[in-house]
Amino acid sequence: MIFKNQLLNILKKVNSIPLTDNFTSFPHIILVIGVNGVGKTTTIAKLAYYYKTHGKSIMLSAGDTFRAAAIDQILILGKKYEIPVFSKPFGTDPASVIFDSIREAKNKKSDILIIDTAGRLHNKSHLLQELKKISRIIKKFDISAPHEVILVLDACIGQNSIQQTKLFHKNVPISSIIITKLDGTAKGGIIFSIIDRFKIPICFIGTGEKITDLKKFNNELFINEFFKTEL
Repeated sequence: MIFKNQLLNILKKVNSIPLTDNFTSFPHIILVIGVNGVGKTTTIAKLAYYYKTHGKSIMLSAGDTFRAAAIDQILILGKKYEIPVFSKPFGTDPASVIFDSIREAKNKKSDILIIDTAGRLHNKSHLLQELKKISRIIKKFDISAPHEVILVLDACIGQNSIQQTKLFHKNVPISSIIITKLDGTAKGGIIFSIIDRFKIPICFIGTGEKITDLKKFNNELFINEFFKTEL
């Protein structure tokens, strides 16, 4: 019981609530980042669907132009769940896609623009520099944007999440984190270390492959599931 309460106190160091609905700028620009293979594009679709079901108008930006499959994937998901996607051909400069997608979202009066980015290794400095360029492009439209920078982390990779968070946060300050793949064997214990060290809130967790398998992060429920018992 004492250990559980200690862990709960760690989680309470930050306000681990879902992303705000009280937008002051339109479109509300959400930049989603992460390394390859964490389920970033699928998570973006889930996040868009979450907001759509809460009455928001959404547009997705296919900013991962390094992989043709990434563009196809987000277009397929957008069509399936009736969420508009702004895209350009494979190989287009990502900053160009993002710049034009913001303009399109403004013209369409979208509430939220969620930007996909190429999965990039956190230890490749030139890729991190590109994220800085993307952030500068976004600020040309709104100096306060991106309004959210979400890092997507894989619950299965453990301590490597610390290094990923550190280097991404250094280059593009992270406002919140989504932890994916908590439907498998991983219990997500790395969440405690991330919150304790970086004070970055966890906003959602991915608990499955269905479009609705994106759950609001709740301190008490997470602790209960972590120990498979009640506090």
